[in-house]
Amino acid sequence: MVYVLSYATVAGGGMVFSAKTDIFSDEVVSAKDLNRQSGRILDVALERPVTITRNSQAFALLPRQDVTTLIQSVKVARLAFEVTGVAYRLMQGDVVSGENPYAWLRTFDADDLKDFVEEVRSIFEEFEDSPKAWEELDALIYEWHESALVIDSGVLDEMLSPKKV
Repeated sequence: MVYVLSYATVAGGGMVFSAKTDIFSDEVVSAKDLNRQSGRILDVALERPVTITRNSQAFALLPRQDVTTLIQSVKVARLAFEVTGVAYRLMQGDVVSGENPYAWLRTFDADDLKDFVEEVRSIFEEFEDSPKAWEELDALIYEWHESALVIDSGVLDEMLSPKKV
């Protein structure tokens, strides 16, 4: 299955993207060519991205799985960035509001937060090689969140304190 993804253009026909990458080292065809040679162009799109141009617009044609991987990569990057950003703010002594979805990180001291950031970084670096990295990152955050809840509840201190007879 092939998915078409549109890229925004700006005045003069330039792309909105500011960083240069080699992601667009693909075959460029016109919309007319796509109509005339759809089979051949779809075959090419299975191997590498194809840019289809129409007027001042450009569209990317690539397999749906590639689009899924790109979207998952963005989600993992965003989650990793958000959660480590809160951890770094806390390590610097900043106040994080209770409304922040990662306010539970306030439970941990700087050393714990450093360990957390390192674990997030490690999973994030493995994303390209591990299709399960999204689930691993989600599970890691869940485990740390559950640990924060247990610590905050006082149950752990109660269990570890010596019992008085």
